[in-house]
Amino acid sequence: MRRVLLLSKGRIIVVDDESLVRMDFVEMLEEAGFEVVAQAADGIAAIEACKKHLPDVVLLDIEMPLLDGISAGKKISQDGLAGCVVFLTAYSSEKHLKKASEIGACGYLVKPLDEKSFIPTVKIAMSKGKTLMSLQKRIDKLETDLQNRKLIERAKGILMKKSSIDEEAAYSMMRTLSMQRRISMKELAEMIVLSDD
Repeated sequence: MRRVLLLSKGRIIVVDDESLVRMDFVEMLEEAGFEVVAQAADGIAAIEACKKHLPDVVLLDIEMPLLDGISAGKKISQDGLAGCVVFLTAYSSEKHLKKASEIGACGYLVKPLDEKSFIPTVKIAMSKGKTLMSLQKRIDKLETDLQNRKLIERAKGILMKKSSIDEEAAYSMMRTLSMQRRISMKELAEMIVLSDD
């Protein structure tokens, strides 16, 4: 029997409608040190499990009842419910591969699998997923910063017009009010814009 590592290398959800196949994947993953946080037999259950656990990787079979793996993977990716999606399928058709690629899958493995190809693919997919999540967080922050900046500029313009002051004086007024009221510049800007509507 192979030695089970005690430190988890990542949190994984395994989704396959065949319980014996799921058990085999779970065994390989746990022996490699991964933590399998949930299992599911269909796409709907996969989405619910991902909402609950927010795994690093979700391993999805493509052909499943109720909701297929491609549709579930699309929902999971769009909603950011997992670090990455890896498809495990007995079907290596171009149609499936194209759909998997379109939703941003980090891996596509054709069953039956052996541990030598399965575990390295999961590790690489997890790494790619973490990189993508990090980039998405940076993009989200930049978008938020830009929206806040636009809001502050709008509020500054309102103050300039109402008080007949220049840009520097309007900004200085906002900074002073922000510190006195102990609120962020964004919150202050929202109130100024609201009062002008």
